[in-house]
Amino acid sequence: MSAAGGFLVRRATLDDADLIARHRAAMFTDMHLLAADRAADLREKTSRYLREVMPRGEYVGWLASPADAPGSIIAGAGAQLRNTLPHPREPADAPHGRQAIVLNVYTEPAWRGRGVAELLMQAVLQWAGDTGLHALVLHASDAGRPLYEKLGFKATNEMRYTGRLGALPGTVSTKEQT
Repeated sequence: MSAAGGFLVRRATLDDADLIARHRAAMFTDMHLLAADRAADLREKTSRYLREVMPRGEYVGWLASPADAPGSIIAGAGAQLRNTLPHPREPADAPHGRQAIVLNVYTEPAWRGRGVAELLMQAVLQWAGDTGLHALVLHASDAGRPLYEKLGFKATNEMRYTGRLGALPGTVSTKEQT
C-alpha cells in the first residue's frame, strides 16, 4: 500500500470484484454510454468475469481510499493484460507480446478533482514499467483526456467497428462456406 496526497492506494484483490464492477457500471453511466436500467446486468457480468481472470493475473487493479478512512474506497483503476504481435513502432529491445489496456478508471463524484485518478494512474504506470510491458493503451473519456495527456498518453489512429460482427453485406459468411 502506498500513501500520497492524503490518499492510500492498494492492489485490488478478488474480494474487490463486486466493487470494481460497480465502479465500471457507474463510469459508463456517467459517460452516458449505459442506461441506468442496464447497470445491474453489467455489474453482474463484470464481477463474474473478474472472478475468472483476476486469479490468472489477466486483470490487475488498484483502489484508493482517504488516508484517514482506509476502508472507504473512493476510486479505482485497472489494467487488462493482452498479447500482441511485434510492431515496428516498438523499441528494438521491447519484449513484444506484453501490452495492457488501462480501464475502469473511476472516482466517486464527491472525490473528483483532488488528484486521486492521477495517483492511481501513477501506480498503473509504475506497475507497467516494473512488469516489463512494452505498451499501455486506453480509451479516454472527455473528462479523463487532460489527465492522460498530462501523463504522456497520445491520441492514435485506432478505429472501432460499430456494425454487427459477422458477414458483411454482399459477402458469403464463413458458416456458408463450410
